[in-house]
Amino acid sequence: MSFFQEPPRTDAEQELGKPLELSPEEVNAFDEAEWYKRAYRGDVPQFTFRAVLTGSILGFFLAFTNIYIGLKTGWLLGVALTACILSFAIWGSFSKLGLTKSPMSILENNCMQSTASAAGYATGNTMVSAIPAMLMLSVSEAHPGGVHKPWYVLALWVFFLAVLGTTLAIPLKRNLINQERLKFPSGTAAAVTLQGLYNKGAEAAAKARALFLAMGLGVLLPLVRDLKLLPSKEKKHDHGLIPDSSEIFDWLHRVLPKSLRIFQIPEVRREELMHKLELKEPALELSHWTLSLEHSGVLVAAGALVGLRTTFWMVAGGLYLAFVLGPEALGSPFVNAQGITVYAATMPMKAWKEIGIWLGAPMLVASGLIAFAAQAKTMVRAFQGIFRKSAAADGGEKGYREGDISESAEEQAAHAKARADVEVPGSWFWTGIVISTVGVVGTARAFFEVPIPYGLLAVAMTAVLGLVACRATGETDITPGGAMGKIMQLTFGKLIPQSTTANLMTAAITSGSALAAADLLNDLKSGYLLGASPRRQFLAQAAGIFTGTAATVLCFYILVPDASALGRDFPAPGAQQWKAVAEVFRYGLANLHPMAARCIVHGLIVGSVFALAELLFPKAKAWLPSPTGIGLGLTLPFASPLAMFLGALIAWVLQRGAKTWAEKYLVPIAAGAIAGESIVGVLVQALNNFVLKG
Repeated sequence: MSFFQEPPRTDAEQELGKPLELSPEEVNAFDEAEWYKRAYRGDVPQFTFRAVLTGSILGFFLAFTNIYIGLKTGWLLGVALTACILSFAIWGSFSKLGLTKSPMSILENNCMQSTASAAGYATGNTMVSAIPAMLMLSVSEAHPGGVHKPWYVLALWVFFLAVLGTTLAIPLKRNLINQERLKFPSGTAAAVTLQGLYNKGAEAAAKARALFLAMGLGVLLPLVRDLKLLPSKEKKHDHGLIPDSSEIFDWLHRVLPKSLRIFQIPEVRREELMHKLELKEPALELSHWTLSLEHSGVLVAAGALVGLRTTFWMVAGGLYLAFVLGPEALGSPFVNAQGITVYAATMPMKAWKEIGIWLGAPMLVASGLIAFAAQAKTMVRAFQGIFRKSAAADGGEKGYREGDISESAEEQAAHAKARADVEVPGSWFWTGIVISTVGVVGTARAFFEVPIPYGLLAVAMTAVLGLVACRATGETDITPGGAMGKIMQLTFGKLIPQSTTANLMTAAITSGSALAAADLLNDLKSGYLLGASPRRQFLAQAAGIFTGTAATVLCFYILVPDASALGRDFPAPGAQQWKAVAEVFRYGLANLHPMAARCIVHGLIVGSVFALAELLFPKAKAWLPSPTGIGLGLTLPFASPLAMFLGALIAWVLQRGAKTWAEKYLVPIAAGAIAGESIVGVLVQALNNFVLKG
């Protein structure tokens, strides 16, 4: 296989590059063998130089905005949809102006989004979490601004973490996408968006119109919500024309019984919290517990793609945190090793990241590992499929499709050969694992105080926890990289309690790599629905790592010249959490709040029970609690699960009341809303930073 393909030139070549006549929804229903026969178009030009160059340029600038947003909010925005729309518009304009012989094809654009996503999203996680946390912990009397690591150290770290995550996605692809057909909502949205852009038929045109209408409406929201045009009366910060959220539930505190713990401030903290929250009476409101309505079309649209069951249990987890766990944590004192009294939750609006995470993250880990164990045979087949070098070596395997043993020996051999020719080969996996492991472990040893055996252990744990994170992404579109990082911080806080740097960096291995793996799987899901070559898309993703490394490191140094910028110019909420956990272990696990320790045990037990129930009673799964949903609901502000649940509820009602319409338009509308708000949201943040900033 040559490295770059030539773009389509002639009319015949452009005809070959047209979108599939099958919709992404139809392709998603195919089993693996049928996909190889009817959807796969690996020989069509897609991994072209212009696709990679476009993705690299767009990803470079999108990485700047994502680091800025991540330091402001703790979140990174997915950039694949943004890049797809921008690329389509750019190359369409080039074609009309006669600057190119042909517009970029749909499969080229799909490869382009992999490069852009790797550059603008998959490489940025550690630069808004572990690295700024390490900088804050380096502050001392001798160095009041902290001590930056040299640029080349950060570049090596970002690069090798991205390579590790991208490589770990290889054996997961067949299992999670080909066989289980998990939703990967962002990847599905990208495929539907591209299909809507390129199709010309009457039905496709109707879907495209619905997509663009939703995109147009999505464009408006960040303009009126995020663009900082109005000065604050308190002179704290400027704000948009509408607030980020609405406190629509606060009236309930006037009608619900005052005896509910959610409204009560513990007596020992009454004066403190009334002062901090500027309360006139000793009664909390629901918005203090993040029970509000977030003005986010992206979350509503994502919920429509995720589905009702998972989002319902996300809301249930959030309500449990607000009504039960949070109030208890708010009034649970603990005298740490330094003789300082601390509480399991310092503020009600921080309960999700101070106590919820200690219950939710173990639930995610336990349920993910049990699901992994239950699918051991499937995972073995997945590894066998990429590691075996010839179809003959795979000829004895029966029933590639779940429950199907009807294939003849010839069909089995043809199926195995298709996999060998199409999927990423095992040699690429092993090469990537060796390079990334040596790079990660060597960098961690040389610059981050992590002994080589512990570095190897961190990589091994990442392989398991990364699977958990990728599965959560496939089901809900949320990658719990931060939660997985907390598990690593707990582990290495015990193993290397003296070094906060080692604590942060071992956790960064899992968090950063899991995000990169989940990002590639989202892109591979898009490619799967469009019939793209997994091999060429993997190469496109790998190419974006180089650009992303340069962009994220450069942006971090520009925005954070020293530690004083963190907390003054940038709240860096993700980094603050990582810093807090690392500080706990500076003096040993004795500083971990007993309530948090209990939550870890309870989370492991409850997550295991719910996961086993799903396995033992598969027909009742729709009515059983979702451990993934509950775990994520505990580790997010309640407004986010609520917005997703509303989207899922709307989708469910439409599917029941207007099934034909919903089947045709629901996914394009959701995809358009995500694309519109994502594109303009990034532009608005850039305006706020570089134009409107006072």
